[in-house]
Amino acid sequence: MRGKTAERQTQRTGAAGRKPAPTRPPEEPSTPLAAAVRKAPGRSQPGRLADEADRLEADVAKTLAREVARLEAELAAMRARLAELEAHADRDPLTGLLNRRGFERELLRASAHVRRYGGRLVLVYLDLDGFKPVNDTHGHAAGDAVLQAVAAVLQGHVRASDLVARLGGDEFAVLLWNLSDPDAETKAAMLETMIAAARVPWREGEIAVGASAGTAALTDPDAAAEALARADAAMYARKRRRSGRGG
Repeated sequence: MRGKTAERQTQRTGAAGRKPAPTRPPEEPSTPLAAAVRKAPGRSQPGRLADEADRLEADVAKTLAREVARLEAELAAMRARLAELEAHADRDPLTGLLNRRGFERELLRASAHVRRYGGRLVLVYLDLDGFKPVNDTHGHAAGDAVLQAVAAVLQGHVRASDLVARLGGDEFAVLLWNLSDPDAETKAAMLETMIAAARVPWREGEIAVGASAGTAALTDPDAAAEALARADAAMYARKRRRSGRGG
């Protein structure tokens, strides 16, 4: 009996004398920066924080640099594509010559050059003779082949400084640099002859067309459109004189 009483007393004494278990401090939030700081040996916490902040800043700078480089490359590609589209917008897709829009733009540039540095410009306006029967008889594919052949003739018989354009349909224009009026008229007549001599192979035969040309000097650099209209009128006057050759 006394033994059980002593045992109970010992249990109460032990429970009362036992020290409470120490409480653990709350854990710091787990973030990449905090984790790196805890792992970094040999430096104080502020120093480790500064190092990690520098590292993160360098990573962000590298990422931004890569993104800037990517955007610059995309912008350069877009600009190149835009220049390509603009060039195509000024070209006739069938012949590769300048179209009316491109020719008028280049005519304005040439006029500005003459205004500033001097020089002389003469326009030649050409219209094909007998072209409509080609389309009517052989079809539009044959007409396209003829237009391509005429474009090749014109490009092959002018100087590198001269400009050749297809203005639309079967109408062409040439801009000649630094020629007198008689020399320009001789050049226009030679182009008529070369076009008439060209033969376009088509199926079992050949197709030939003629051309009528008119010239006009661009005496006023500010009146390029008016000079082109005068060359056009001169071409039609020549076509009317060549009876039976209208096209």
